[in-house]
Amino acid sequence: MKIALVGYGKMGKIIHQIALKRGHDVVATLDETPTLEKLNNPDVVIEFSSPESAFGNIKFCLENKIPVVAGTTGWLEKKPEIEKIALENETGFLYGSNFSLGVNLFFALNEKLAEMMSPFQQLSIRRNSSYSQTRCPKWNSYFYC
Repeated sequence: MKIALVGYGKMGKIIHQIALKRGHDVVATLDETPTLEKLNNPDVVIEFSSPESAFGNIKFCLENKIPVVAGTTGWLEKKPEIEKIALENETGFLYGSNFSLGVNLFFALNEKLAEMMSPFQQLSIRRNSSYSQTRCPKWNSYFYC
């Protein structure tokens, strides 16, 4: 598969290494606004830039019928518009705030737990900060230690 990486920071570099190890061709690594010439005719664009540029980068690719996998966060108020552009141009768009299997299992578990807890309106989760500051690690301040 020919991959163009838009956003060549820490994640872009990691994806580049993984793509090469799996036998893919990385045809472009961009830290600037993509153009068709700079993208070098990819099969897919993987977008990990910044919240300020993600929407424009993704929009450009989709309007040129290039499928996009996006991991950039902080621009999601415009995601419905991007989904509409993808449909209008009959191309693919996949967004994930985190592509880690473990994190996505946690997201799914959290949704299921919320569904199971919804009948019990008398229960609520609150932070017990006075107790947790002295006895619990910072990451565990929502639970009793």
